[in-house]
Amino acid sequence: MSFPSFLKKSSFWKTYLKGAHYSHDKIPDLSGKVAIVTGANTGLGYATMVALGAHGAHVIAACRSEQRATEAIEKAKQEIKTNYPNAPEPNLEFLQLDLNDINNCAQAAKNFLKKGLPLHILINNSGIMTTPFALSADGIEQQLAVNHVGHFVFTMGLLQKIKESQPSRIVVLSSLGHEGHPKGGIDFESINDEKASDPVSRYGRSKLANILFGKALARRLKDERVYVNIVHPGYVATELTRHGEDTFGKATAVFFEYLTMVMAMKPEVGALTQLYCATSPEIENKDIRGKYFIPIANELDPNPIAFDEDLQERLWSWTENIVREKLKA
Repeated sequence: MSFPSFLKKSSFWKTYLKGAHYSHDKIPDLSGKVAIVTGANTGLGYATMVALGAHGAHVIAACRSEQRATEAIEKAKQEIKTNYPNAPEPNLEFLQLDLNDINNCAQAAKNFLKKGLPLHILINNSGIMTTPFALSADGIEQQLAVNHVGHFVFTMGLLQKIKESQPSRIVVLSSLGHEGHPKGGIDFESINDEKASDPVSRYGRSKLANILFGKALARRLKDERVYVNIVHPGYVATELTRHGEDTFGKATAVFFEYLTMVMAMKPEVGALTQLYCATSPEIENKDIRGKYFIPIANELDPNPIAFDEDLQERLWSWTENIVREKLKA
């Protein structure tokens, strides 16, 4: 695992000292906008759905479980009515999406397209972290499969509609955890070798893949009014650490649970950086694309390896090839 280079950067500490660059009262009217948020049933995704819906967007909650998503949608509607009394009637609905399954991701994109709606905002929010070693439904190391491959398939299936709906936004959630990537970034030959990595470095690899993908996609869309940016939401109290005990043991899990309780941001605060990239007029006015943001809505350079265009393209080709191999006609 590489040493976290951001800890050595004065720019990192200065960015944190800048304070918040975005707030809920800066979110513009989103009436007429259609947004998809993956993993909208909990945590950051739920807070993002509430904020978008409260400002008039038609929000599609793309989640694996219909029951959990439906419960979250009903809760969000009540929350919007209570906390935003002047908001329009919330327009929130469910779309089934299992990021662990390439064919399901492709079908989910098709199912959205059947609705005949535009798509102005796609927030690739969902993810898993430091889970025990496992393979996805397609035989790919699970953290990389869910955090990167599934979102790649879903995004590419929606891309033409996003381009037709421009100006539009794509927000890719990564993490400062990308600094924990294995040496060299991504060794495509050892992705499924459990002995070649550990839960933390596998998470780092998947989060590096998010940045590599976001930058490669932004470059491909440089002539379109489609603004792709990447986000580290910060240390947020969510369900992301729910596998901690399985991976690290009970004592470590209890320690991090306490640390989260004391130090972590609430999801509605942590969501502000992705909401900035999804909704702020600055993104379009300043032509901000392919950038990496940390809380709250402050730009920072990621690990230098994330700028390696050769690695970006190798990841893109590897992902396309694995999808082509696994995707059913």
